[in-house]
Amino acid sequence: MGLSESDAMRRALELARSGWGRVAPNPMVGAVALREGVAVGEGAHVEYGRAHAEVVALAAAGAAARGATLVVSLEPCAHHGKTPPCTEAILAAAVSRVVAAVRDPDREARGGLEVLARAGVDVTVGLRQEEAAALNAAFLFSRLHDERPFVALKLATSVDGRIADAAGESRWVSGEAAREYVHWLRAGFDAIGVGGTTALMDNPQLTVRGPVIPRRPPVRVVFDRRAMLNPGVTLVRTAREVPTWVVASLEAPVPSVTALEQNGVRVFRPDSLAAGLRLLREAGIHSLLCEGGGALGMRLLADGLVDRLYWVQAPVWLGEGGVAAFPGVPNAPLPAAPRWTPVERRALGLDTLLVLDKQPCLPGS
Repeated sequence: MGLSESDAMRRALELARSGWGRVAPNPMVGAVALREGVAVGEGAHVEYGRAHAEVVALAAAGAAARGATLVVSLEPCAHHGKTPPCTEAILAAAVSRVVAAVRDPDREARGGLEVLARAGVDVTVGLRQEEAAALNAAFLFSRLHDERPFVALKLATSVDGRIADAAGESRWVSGEAAREYVHWLRAGFDAIGVGGTTALMDNPQLTVRGPVIPRRPPVRVVFDRRAMLNPGVTLVRTAREVPTWVVASLEAPVPSVTALEQNGVRVFRPDSLAAGLRLLREAGIHSLLCEGGGALGMRLLADGLVDRLYWVQAPVWLGEGGVAAFPGVPNAPLPAAPRWTPVERRALGLDTLLVLDKQPCLPGS
């Protein structure tokens, strides 16, 4: 039995992931040319400015693309950007059918399916759309919303939901495989955020030190209302090498703000957390990965500002004296309790990764 269109779309989504950290601000896209149940060509968009997935797949298929079905994880683009429209390559290859997982909401790129349909190509959209939308959630969010970045919260907890033991020790709740995963994860975000207390106590680098070298190093963002970071902290000391921003508040002492700015730190002084996120979006941050601490995570959750949760659960018990990951979560009757959508579950060494979306980000079909 040959490949079905659903099988081919699964493969297209696998291919698309190879663009993680390298194609932004473009989306990750994979494509498979399918002819009589056989994949005759496949491709992915692997680097910003280089050929799109459809073009790569059609080139691999060659003459076999004529009359074939092109299965692609995102609607083919219909505009001239860094490369010509994918619709032109599809029509030139004489493909008879195009199956897209999800629409492209980008104002400039969208409309490819209509272009193809007018030219006589059979088009359909929606196959494995939830998976495709989850893969490009940050891209889709940024095209559908302009008030703030797509916000993901990463937590590593014990199996009983603690981020640190009773003494406040949190290194390391999770294992080496989970820490390697976090470095891969960081590569796909515009910025990495932590709270001020975490920045002072843990003195993190917040850089990507994994197999994927991001096309643009993520901006390091510290949510520090009082702007109390000192010049000896790694984030401040290296601010001229890796962009480092502080989201403070109107109450932040002017001398503290000035000292940070003199060390190369960019300081924002919003009147609320939501306003701070809005300033980050205006400054070009479309996706933000927040890694701690507990207070920052809870504020984001309580204010409804988290779109995705990356939850690493370690098989260790820290007890009721440990630092809770979700302190102060308001009560909710079970029938009305918010239910998030699981988009991934898998093992990371001895730990377990659970990825949850607050709600699917699906553009109109």
